[in-house]
Amino acid sequence: MKDSLALGASTPRAKGSADPLGVNSEIGRKLKQYYDELVSDDVPDRFAQLLSQLEAAETTRKGD
Repeated sequence: MKDSLALGASTPRAKGSADPLGVNSEIGRKLKQYYDELVSDDVPDRFAQLLSQLEAAETTRKGD
């Protein structure tokens, strides 16, 4: 069994399953949920300050 999984064999699916991706769909849903939570988090003040400094430095550099 381990050898077949190591070779990339998929897990068996239920007959008549409407989800052709099987367990991969659940993984995708969890990843999307994690990403949505991550994107909705506020940016820490210090990080926002660093980004502002970087943008100002790039603008100054382009002007030279």
